Amino acid sequence: MQHIIDRFISYITIDTQSDPNSESTPSTKKQWDLANKLAEELKTIGMQEVTIDKNAYIMATLPSNVNHSVPTIGFISHFDTSPDFTGTHVKPRIVKNYDGKDIVLNKEQNIILSPDYFEDLLLYKGQTLITTDGTTLLGADDKAGICEIVSAMEYLIQHPEIKHGKIRVGFTPDEEIGRGAHKFDVKKFGADWAYTMDGSQVGELEYENFNAAEAVVKVKGKIVHPGYAKGKMVNSIYIAQEFINSLPRLETPEHTEGYEGFFHLSSITGEVEETVLKYIIRDHNKRHFEARKEVMKKLTTELNTQYGRVVIEISIKDQYFNMKEKIEPVKHIVDIAEKAMKQLGIKPLIKAIRGGTDGSQLSYMGLPCPNIFAGGHNFHGRYEYVPVESMLKATEVICKIAEITALEK
Repeated sequence: MQHIIDRFISYITIDTQSDPNSESTPSTKKQWDLANKLAEELKTIGMQEVTIDKNAYIMATLPSNVNHSVPTIGFISHFDTSPDFTGTHVKPRIVKNYDGKDIVLNKEQNIILSPDYFEDLLLYKGQTLITTDGTTLLGADDKAGICEIVSAMEYLIQHPEIKHGKIRVGFTPDEEIGRGAHKFDVKKFGADWAYTMDGSQVGELEYENFNAAEAVVKVKGKIVHPGYAKGKMVNSIYIAQEFINSLPRLETPEHTEGYEGFFHLSSITGEVEETVLKYIIRDHNKRHFEARKEVMKKLTTELNTQYGRVVIEISIKDQYFNMKEKIEPVKHIVDIAEKAMKQLGIKPLIKAIRGGTDGSQLSYMGLPCPNIFAGGHNFHGRYEYVPVESMLKATEVICKIAEITALEK
């Protein structure tokens, strides 16, 4: 346990926050600090074919130790952290034998991690938690996944009696800004399939995610001196308000769950002359997803007709698609992960991701890639935490998947 704690802390105390406004890869120079450390660590534990390319994508190999043909499998995680909240000067706290009560993260600022609000905490009573000090995120998303993959590879190297085929590992930058798979060389990686270690609660196993698009709505107005504006001024803000109110009010993130899709107004900036609305569109069902895009286009046409001219311009760009379409034909890769969890006494929680994952893009790039729990909770903010026992279980799942893959023919 202490070994995995020390390894995890050595990762999270390196700031790797990504930047959506940067055009470079990685999007921030500081991501190189952890990338270079990881490449060296992989060599130190005995991994082979360790490479780090010009974009900081890291790959390495654990050679097969069986004499029969076995599929090559991969395990992938990202080392950047979210731009949503600061990852500078992370000061982790270790809470041993958690008693199920409030955890005071920061006494001076009265920041409290409470099971009254975060009920999942009670699942980990008696366990060892790693939390923040309330002023930064923790970085378990997804440095917990990296810690688990490195620890699993180290364990397999030290225990050659555990039979496994060839294993490839990959660590990526910029997943948090949607670019983690953009420059991932699937051919070079050379795996038949892979797993991202990027889920949350123990047991999570996911092979469905949202279909996703972004929409930019530009509303044009006419600015005239307000004292002489009658019959002349067109206030784009009011037209934007009409657009917003015409979409289904209950089909938003705060009113949906499970397989329910939504329209999410993520930002609005405007003056009389022009207002810009930015939306994300999400739905697991491809037909419903396409219908949502059509709703926004039809609404644009209707408002332009109402005003007798083009007052609204809309552009919609697809971002990623539901990986279920690519994984169902090779469903055995999910079955292997499920079998591994059951053999370890872990109850599989198979559910759809209400979001995206590098695994989605990789699946459409030819590398089927379900997602497995990494153990953290409350990602992207000051209340993030991870139970050490969850990281240990995820490490065991990796090893067990490798073993089952080698044994099954």
